[in-house]
Amino acid sequence: MSQTVGKTRTAYNRLFHPISLSHPSTPPLGRLASRIATLLMGKHKPTFNPSTDCGDYVVATHCSDIHVTGKKMTKKKYYSHTTRPGSLKEINMEGLIRKWGGAEVLKRAVRGMLPKNRLRDVRMGRLKAFEGNGHPYKESLVRVEGREVQGWLEREERMREGEGGGGKG
Repeated sequence: MSQTVGKTRTAYNRLFHPISLSHPSTPPLGRLASRIATLLMGKHKPTFNPSTDCGDYVVATHCSDIHVTGKKMTKKKYYSHTTRPGSLKEINMEGLIRKWGGAEVLKRAVRGMLPKNRLRDVRMGRLKAFEGNGHPYKESLVRVEGREVQGWLEREERMREGEGGGGKG
């Protein structure tokens, strides 16, 4: 006999969450990366299980407008090594954005927030990051009555303004 009540098929569906980094209320890189990691893991779903892959897709646009606090743009270092002696390379965040774009910085931050197990590469494959506004996933975004469903950033902003309701107070 099943212990599940309700429709679990909708909980297992993978949704596409649009996130625009040019939005004025976009959080700094670390907070944004932890929220994206939560969506990729599926921790927001009632069917979450750490050993299964039940997360959603995340489409991040305008990654060139990434926001960091303090002097991280010049002080934060990224290291790479080819396992050959003397081949340790370091580059700061500003140089990484210049060379590979803001999407690479976002991907590295999210990768560090995910659990270090065999599901990490699969989950990272569901993060789609783009420098500009255009992306090939416009048809995949969830639409209700012809309108695009809002991402979590717009929902949080609406809740702060008091339009959403549903909270105490």
